[in-house]
Amino acid sequence: MRRRRSFLLSVALASVAALTSVACADPPDKEIQQAQGAIDTARAAGADQYAHDEFAAAEDALKRAHEAVAQRDYRLALNNALDARERAQSAAKEAADRKTTARVDAERELLDAMTALNDANTRLRAAEAARPPAKTLAAPKRVIVDSEAALQKARAMFDRGDYLAVIDVAKATTARLRGSARDLDAAAAAPVRRRR
Repeated sequence: MRRRRSFLLSVALASVAALTSVACADPPDKEIQQAQGAIDTARAAGADQYAHDEFAAAEDALKRAHEAVAQRDYRLALNNALDARERAQSAAKEAADRKTTARVDAERELLDAMTALNDANTRLRAAEAARPPAKTLAAPKRVIVDSEAALQKARAMFDRGDYLAVIDVAKATTARLRGSARDLDAAAAAPVRRRR
C-alpha cells in the first residue's frame, strides 16, 4: 500500500512536471500581446508622464520577455510578460490617480496666475497715473503681455490634459508677475512729473 502511494505520488509529480514543460515549450505569445496591450493602455492613460517609474519597469519587463523568447527561455519569457502586464496595469491606475491630483493643482496654479495678472494690471494703471518715464514701465508692460500669452497657452495645455506643463507655466508666470508688481509699485510711488 505504501509503495502504491509512493508510485501514485511519483506519477502525479511527473505529470505536473510534464505539463509544466509542455506549457513552456512554446513562446508565450498571448501573454506578450496582453502585456503590450496593457502597456499601450497605460501610455494612453498618461502613465509615461504621471507614473513614469512603474511604466518604465513595465516596458523593461516586456523587453526582457522578448529577449528571453529570442534565447528560447520560454518560462522566463512568460514570467517577464506577466510581470510587464501587471506593472503596466499598476502604472495605469497610478497615472489616473496622479492625473486627477495634477488637474486640481493645475486649476489652482492657473487661478493664482490669473490673480497675479489682474493684480499686475491694477498696479500698472496706478503706476501710469503717476506718469513715470515711459522706459520705467516698458519692462513691466512686456511682462504683462508675455504673461497673458503664456496663460493663454497654459489654458490650451489644460484643455489637452497636459496638467504638469500647466503647473510649470503657471508657477513661472505668477513669479514673473509678482516680480513685476514690485517694479510697478516703485513706479507708482515715484513723484509725479510736471508737464512744462
